[in-house]
Amino acid sequence: MNAAQRKRISVLLVDDHAVVREGYRRLLERDDSLVVVGEAATAADAMRCDDELKPDVVVLDIALPGVSGIEILRRIIARRPHACVLMFSMYQDGIYATRAINAGARGYLSKASAPDLLVEAVRCVAGGQRYLSPDVEQAMTRQSPQGNRLADTLSTRELEVLRMLTQGYGVEEIGERLGLSPKTAANHQSSIKQKLGANSALQLILIAQQLGLIADKRGNG
Repeated sequence: MNAAQRKRISVLLVDDHAVVREGYRRLLERDDSLVVVGEAATAADAMRCDDELKPDVVVLDIALPGVSGIEILRRIIARRPHACVLMFSMYQDGIYATRAINAGARGYLSKASAPDLLVEAVRCVAGGQRYLSPDVEQAMTRQSPQGNRLADTLSTRELEVLRMLTQGYGVEEIGERLGLSPKTAANHQSSIKQKLGANSALQLILIAQQLGLIADKRGNG
């Protein structure tokens, strides 16, 4: 490896979709200052690759099967306190970004962002700065104190299950999409209802709106 290569920012991509990772790799490596040194699809692979490669930046999805990306983030930070992790997620909600930053992420970028922002975000966090995509930053400013208190009662996985319940998914499909058994998904559903004091689907939807997990469409025509 020559001197020019050593100066490149090394990146580990963690996402459970191979096609998605390939797209990110191509996007990042268009920039000569970046190099993707590894890819992972599961929590176990992510931890192994991080241990072996010690990348400058870990680009980490939240919605991974079995173990939440936030939990992987915590594990990485526990092993490498100065690790630089950029969360890159389909979740644009301020609640996820707040939780990720509090857990040690250096930045949070939504997948709805323009492609070039991924390169900008990686370079930004690698340089020691915090990065929030504009949509996520706006969502964080809209969070209410009451919503934050309610959110604190739920785990990250429970937040994902709540979001999917309000989208009309049943526990079996939720389990399949999140890499959980139907029983585990059902247990999450029961826990969510108990913690939030919700007895109906409508109550769950109203609380999810309060948390910012789904848009409140009143007044939007």
